[in-house]
Amino acid sequence: MALPRSIKLTAVTALLAVAAGSVFYLNRHESGASNQSTDDAYVQADFTYVAPQIAGKINQVLVEENQQVKVGDLLATIDNRDFVVAVEAARAQVASANASVASLAARLEQQDNLIHQAQAAVTMDEAELELAKANHQRYRNLAADGSGTVEAMQQAETQLNIRLASRERNLARLQAARQQVAILQADLDKAKAAQAQAQAALAAAELKLSYTQITAPVDGTVGRKSVRVGAFVTTGSPLLAIVPLDAVYITANYRETQLARIQTGQTVDIKVDALPGVSLKGVVESLGPASGVSYSAIAPHNATGNFTKIVQRLPVRIRVDSGQPEADKLRVGMSVVPTIQTRN
Repeated sequence: MALPRSIKLTAVTALLAVAAGSVFYLNRHESGASNQSTDDAYVQADFTYVAPQIAGKINQVLVEENQQVKVGDLLATIDNRDFVVAVEAARAQVASANASVASLAARLEQQDNLIHQAQAAVTMDEAELELAKANHQRYRNLAADGSGTVEAMQQAETQLNIRLASRERNLARLQAARQQVAILQADLDKAKAAQAQAQAALAAAELKLSYTQITAPVDGTVGRKSVRVGAFVTTGSPLLAIVPLDAVYITANYRETQLARIQTGQTVDIKVDALPGVSLKGVVESLGPASGVSYSAIAPHNATGNFTKIVQRLPVRIRVDSGQPEADKLRVGMSVVPTIQTRN
C-alpha cells in the first residue's frame, strides 16, 4: 500500500532535520556546551608541614595521628635545658650592662656637681682677685705719697699674684671637669651599646628557648606524623603535617577546548566518588595561569621532527560552598567530578 504524498514529505523533512541537527551537534565546538565536566579533578588543601626551628631531642609528643588541633596548640617539646642555661647567662650579661650604665650615669651626675664646685671656686677667685687688685692699687698709692710702707705694698702685690694663680688653677680644674663630661658621656654611650647588645642576645636566647615548644601554626587535622619521643630532630626536618579540612578546595584539570566560556563565579555541581548519591555545590574561584606541563623542568613541547598535537589541560580552582553537611567528609586526594554551569 503506497503512503500518502503528505506523509512522505513529512518523513523526508523530519529525516533532513535530524540529519542537519546531527551535523550541527557533531561539528559544534566543545566549549559551546552549557555544562563542562571532567573526571580529572581532586580534593586539595593548602596543608602545612611542621618542622622544628632548632635541633634537639624530643621529650614530649602531645598529639596523635588524625587529631584536630587549633592555632597555638602545643604539639611537641624539645629538651630545653641547654637553652635555659643560655637564657640565664644572657640575663646575667644584661644585668652587668645595666649596672655599667647606671654607674656611668651616676658618675656623670657627680661630674656635674664637680663642675658646679669648680665654677663656684672660680667665681670666688674672681671676687678675691678684684679685692686684691683694689688693695694693691691702694697700697701702691699710699707708698707713692709716703703714707704707707713699701712692705704693705709688697704684701698687697703678693696677694694679687696669689689670687691670679688661684684663679688660673681653678679655671684649669673647671676646664678639666668639663672635658671629663665628654669622656664619661662617650663611656656611657659605649656602655649603652653593650647594654643593647646584651638585651638583643637575651632576646635571641629567649626566642630559641621558645622554639623548644612546637605549636600548631594553623587550624586543622594532624597527618603524616613521624615525630617520636627520644628522637633527635634537626632544624627544618618535617615532623608532621596539619591539613585544614575546613578549607579544602578542588583542582579540576579541564581540557583547553573546554575553557572558552568558563569564568570565575560560575556555579559548580560536584560529585564525589567516595560519596555516592551526594551532590555538593561550589563556585569557580580562579583559572590557572599555565598548563601543568608548563611547569616541567624539561619542556614537553616538540620543536623538531614529527609532531603530534596533544590537547593540554589547565587547572581550574573550585571553592566548595560552606555550610554543606556532607562537605565535612571530604578528604585531600579524593576524586571528584565537577560540572561547571557555563550558561550562568
